[in-house]
Amino acid sequence: MDKNTLLQVWPIPAFDDNYIWCIHDGLSALVVDPGDATPVLHYLEQKKLSLTGILITHHHADHTGGILELLNILGASIPVYGPANNEIPGRTVAAMEGDEIEIKAPHISLKVFEVPGHTLGHIAYFANTQSNISEPMLFCGDTLFASGCGRLFEGTPTQMNQSLAKFAALPNNTLVYCTHEYTLSNIRFALAVEPNNSQLIAWSEKAQALRSQNKPTLPTTIGQELQTNPFMRCDQAAVIAAAKDISGQHDLPSSAHVLAAIRAWKDRF
Repeated sequence: MDKNTLLQVWPIPAFDDNYIWCIHDGLSALVVDPGDATPVLHYLEQKKLSLTGILITHHHADHTGGILELLNILGASIPVYGPANNEIPGRTVAAMEGDEIEIKAPHISLKVFEVPGHTLGHIAYFANTQSNISEPMLFCGDTLFASGCGRLFEGTPTQMNQSLAKFAALPNNTLVYCTHEYTLSNIRFALAVEPNNSQLIAWSEKAQALRSQNKPTLPTTIGQELQTNPFMRCDQAAVIAAAKDISGQHDLPSSAHVLAAIRAWKDRF
C-alpha cells in the first residue's frame, strides 16, 4: 500500500456509548481502545482488514477488555501500545510523554502525551500533518470529550487542567477522536454554564440533528472545543462567573480552581 494513501478513521460502536476507533489504509488497521473484541473482529472481517497494532489510552476495562481475545484470534505478535504507568493486558510497548511511535502499515507517526486526570496513567496519541492524513488527529481516550472532560477518578483538577492545556496548544483543525458518545448530555451541562454562548447553541442544534439520524457527533476539533467546552474555557469570564456562582467561592485564583468547581457541578448535574 502506498504510504501516501489517505488514512480512514472509522468508529466501531461498542457497549452503550463507546467508540473503538479504527485507523486503516484499506488493507492494514490499528484499533484504539478495544474494550470488546467482537465488533472489532466483525468490522475487520467485513472490510477485509489486517490488524497490525492496538493503541490503548488508559487501563479501564471498557478500553482494554478485548485486547487478549484479539491477540488470541488474530496473532500474539500484534504490538500493543499502552501507558507505561499502568498494567495493560498484552501490552508490548510502554508509551510515555514525548515518545514518537512510527507504524509502517497503516503508515502513521504518533506522538504520545501523558494526560493524567481521568486516570493517573492516561495517555493520548497525536498525529500531526502527514502526507496521508488530511488534518492533525488526536486520540484522547476519556480525557477530552465533545463539550466535556472525563470524570476525575484518579487525578486532580490541576492535572486535568494541565492535560487539557496540552490539547489547547494543538492546531485548531486537529480532529479529536474521543471514545464515548456523551455529547448531548455534555452540551446540556455546557449550556447551564454558558447559556448565552452562541457557538454552543449552534453546536447543540447540529449535534441533536446528528444523533436524531443515529450519526456520531465525533470527531470534534480543538477549535470547536475551545469555543464550546467549558472545561477548555476555564479562563473565560462567563465560565469563571458561573463557577463562582455555583460554588459560592468568590476567589477562584486559577483556571484549575475554576475547573474543580465546574467538574464538581457536572458530577452532580
